[in-house]
Amino acid sequence: MDNEIQLISDGDGLAVIGNATDVERFLVSEGLSSKDLGLQRLKSAFGTGAAAAQAGSEIAANSGRWVKLTTESAQRVKKFGLMESKTPGVSHAMVGKPGSIKSWLQIEKGAGSFLTTPARLAGAAGIMAQLAMQQTMDEITDYLATIDEKVDDVLRAQKDGVLARMIGVDLVIEETMTVREQVGRVSEVTWSKVQAAPATIAETQAYALRQLDALAEKVEHKRKSKIGDLATAANEAESKAQEWLAVLARCFQLQDAIAVLELDRVLDAAPEELDRHRLGLRAARQNRLDLISRSTERLVARMNAAADTANAKVLLHPTKSPAVVQSSNHVATGVDDFHGRLGIESGRQSSDARRWVDAAAETRDKALETGAKSIDAARSLGNETLDRASSVKDKLSSAIAERARRRRGNEEERAEEG
Repeated sequence: MDNEIQLISDGDGLAVIGNATDVERFLVSEGLSSKDLGLQRLKSAFGTGAAAAQAGSEIAANSGRWVKLTTESAQRVKKFGLMESKTPGVSHAMVGKPGSIKSWLQIEKGAGSFLTTPARLAGAAGIMAQLAMQQTMDEITDYLATIDEKVDDVLRAQKDGVLARMIGVDLVIEETMTVREQVGRVSEVTWSKVQAAPATIAETQAYALRQLDALAEKVEHKRKSKIGDLATAANEAESKAQEWLAVLARCFQLQDAIAVLELDRVLDAAPEELDRHRLGLRAARQNRLDLISRSTERLVARMNAAADTANAKVLLHPTKSPAVVQSSNHVATGVDDFHGRLGIESGRQSSDARRWVDAAAETRDKALETGAKSIDAARSLGNETLDRASSVKDKLSSAIAERARRRRGNEEERAEEG
């Protein structure tokens, strides 16, 4: 069968492997954008001797492209029925376009299938993991370029030793990535340059997370204070949060770079360990995402609570209250954008500042309603009071009349006796 290609997915991306023309036709027909897979990096996973020579010729005869899987593209690929392989988290399928059939169909086996052994699939999965992380690194670069506070400026402005050391680590990792691109592998010498980097990056990440937590705690504390103090704390959180998000983004980017280098080193030195190492790095990466997500979402929750407090006091503070809500919305928007670049799923709702006139109208309506109820209550109370007064008056008049009769009777008795 002509037009045969192999599809491999690890959940984050899709590798399309086969003749260069066939691969291109498939991608165009499915409307998928892609980048070079880098099949030549798989040579280390194919052993030595005759097996390696055969693998090298197969690699030379094939083209590989990588597609980042989105919700839309994943649905397009789903129709090909990729089957789970012996490599954890990796599925694959062979597809072809026989004769005059225009659509691509799943086939049982084909001549183009050369990534069939667990070692080869593990190697492909490792490369795909690298490409996924490099994609995130590129998106973080775009993110840092769009925000006002550049992370390098933030780092250089800090006198703290933790952040100062981060600058040096940044330079070393960028240099190592450049060497990797030029050489095509990560040697023991190259890897030795960055072995100590993860500790410094983790320390910087922890520092930035503590700063975000401190902002959240300050906003929460000021909710119990005057609205002016809350507005000041919210404004500080708005200006500082973006800076620390930038630092976190840079930390995550450098951690992904280290992981890319690490996978290359394992592929070169111990390819049989590649798959387990890939899964370990994947779990560690998810743990970092969860940690960052909890801290940033806690900040957003505190800012939303501050907005609710400000909204409740907008009538008495028509200037300060909307400023708190605006700061809250800016922080939520910044965190949402940050989450999107790192691949963290999040949902947010902005708090609309209540306009003073709306709050005043609402208060007026409540006052009128309360006033009307008060008038009715007063009227009812007045009628009841009048009724009670009338009753008392009648009783009092009767008592006076009775006393008067008794007095006249006594006087008449005394006159007769006299």
